[in-house]
Amino acid sequence: MATDKKKTLVVVVGPTAVGKTATAIFLAQHFATEVLSADSRQFYREMSIGTAKPDSEELKAAVHHFIDSHSIEEEYSAGDYERDALGLLSELFAKHDVVIAVGGSGLFVRALTEGLDDLPKAPEGVRDRLNEQFQKEGLLPLKQRLLEVDPAYYEVADIDNPQRVIRALEVYEATGNPMSYYQKNKVRERTFDVVTIGLNMDRSALYDRINLRVDRMLEAGLQEEVRSLSEFRNKPALLTVGYAEMFDYFDGHISLEEAVDKIKQNSRRYAKRQITWFKKYGNTTWFEPEQLDEIIQFVADKLKA
Repeated sequence: MATDKKKTLVVVVGPTAVGKTATAIFLAQHFATEVLSADSRQFYREMSIGTAKPDSEELKAAVHHFIDSHSIEEEYSAGDYERDALGLLSELFAKHDVVIAVGGSGLFVRALTEGLDDLPKAPEGVRDRLNEQFQKEGLLPLKQRLLEVDPAYYEVADIDNPQRVIRALEVYEATGNPMSYYQKNKVRERTFDVVTIGLNMDRSALYDRINLRVDRMLEAGLQEEVRSLSEFRNKPALLTVGYAEMFDYFDGHISLEEAVDKIKQNSRRYAKRQITWFKKYGNTTWFEPEQLDEIIQFVADKLKA
């Protein structure tokens, strides 16, 4: 007797600038399907240059979802994304046997494929105090504190993202337990199969690509984009690489040259942590970006299994 075969979500992950967008589009065209972004900053309409969003030609090449879907004025969490993306997937799977997801935000990828852990809420005032400390002293003391109380989470977290660091310290101060204590990796059952493709390349080549991408962002008008967002500078999405350094420059704390160097350095550090995260995450099979034929064959074999 014939049985209904499960639908499949193919997830493309990897470090910044490795070529995830191009690979996701290639897969979407091959399987005649659509793409879900799992990048925590590309949701925001006002943030384009510094987030390396797909350009107009790439958006024409395949239908994308969760690109420019929200305003920076809205709060949009990984939990919100999990709910909305699963709802959209149920609609897409009514039309397609395969859907592509792509992104380098480990937390949002995990929200989509496994579900998030139920983290305790901190008493009122804890986050405000930590935010105040961040505003007065900067991120470094908070990062050092996180390293002391939760070295396991520190190793894989995006520790240059104040929102992530403050949330982890908030959990610790509220409960006495580190964030890693609550990350039990309890996978919530999904109605679809997940095939995860990891993209990586020689480290020096990746770093060259990152540096070149930052140079191109500057040429495309990164300074102007960041300046236009000044009134929202304390929003979590803007406390991230490419934006935080530019605000430091605007405030006169560093020169433009130092800001650009810091963006490149912090982007390289972020890429390294992304690789660490995704190597620990799920059943990721790794390829180099140019191995498109091998990736297609791998996915095709998984679909037949």
